[in-house]
Amino acid sequence: MDEVIQITKDIKAGNIKPIYFFMGEEPYYIDKLTEFIEDNILTEDEKGFNQMVLYGRDTTIEDIVSNAKRFPMMAERQVVIVKEAQELAKTIDKLEAYAENPQPSTVLVFAYKYKTLDKRKKITKVLEKKGLVFESKKLYENQVGDWIKRVLSGKGYAIEPKAAAMLVEFLGTDLSKISNELDKLKIILPKGHTISAQDVEENIGISKDFNVFELRKAIGDGNQLKAYKIIEYFSQNPKDNPLVLTVGQVFSFFSQLLQYHGLKDKSKGNVAKVLKVNPFFVGDYELAAKRYPMKKVSGIVSKMRDIDVKSKGVGATSTTDYDLMKEMLIFIFN
Repeated sequence: MDEVIQITKDIKAGNIKPIYFFMGEEPYYIDKLTEFIEDNILTEDEKGFNQMVLYGRDTTIEDIVSNAKRFPMMAERQVVIVKEAQELAKTIDKLEAYAENPQPSTVLVFAYKYKTLDKRKKITKVLEKKGLVFESKKLYENQVGDWIKRVLSGKGYAIEPKAAAMLVEFLGTDLSKISNELDKLKIILPKGHTISAQDVEENIGISKDFNVFELRKAIGDGNQLKAYKIIEYFSQNPKDNPLVLTVGQVFSFFSQLLQYHGLKDKSKGNVAKVLKVNPFFVGDYELAAKRYPMKKVSGIVSKMRDIDVKSKGVGATSTTDYDLMKEMLIFIFN
């Protein structure tokens, strides 16, 4: 995110590269940077003759280079943007000759999603030398909560840890999806507001009481009644609460709990760092560790592997999702 901010700052300051190559597994920043260039380098009057958008599926490297070599009309620069550039992966090496000597008055942008160039290849080294190569890496699940917090902070909002956890649990690590939901909240809620679990439930439709996050907490607290209520809700709403995800999240919780038991330094900061969780949730692991000793946790982890196999249809073709979740809870609580 810091690198993205620096790229936009440089462009605003007039430090503009002749080639921008945005690539990587996470399309969110690739799209954002491409949109920023599309919106900010040329004035509206200049765009008509000097801004061109091409698509990887419908063009060739030769066509792109031909357009890039044109001179701008009544403007200092022209902008050529190649979206879905990953479609050109097999021929991208042909860009090398142009990259060695790019047109100074052209800003050539590649949005190369879900893939990366081989950093050992000459084309990558030339692009890095003559232009700018940015790799947009996919965030790990434990990093997304902090990302949400930073994005909202930049827009004048705050968010409760539980609300952020609900968004990550429901939407995963897809930053575009999360950003869209945050945009909805920003329209509804006033600046300066701290987004709560209630706000997420009311405006995005994620239940604050019946979700995997609350199931994990109920299990950690030993609250059997609540845990059984949650899995019953899940069985009635399987589309929003897929069994594989539920099993995976509970398995993850006990795997982390096993790590917690093995820690010599159980200070809040160290636990948060090792388990890769928000410090806000460290108390949940402290409480669960008292209820589930290491031997019990080891047994649960082994059982969860068995449930996981069954949840994927192996050896349990006639067993319902509810039966598997119930089997999981019975083993955990007994």
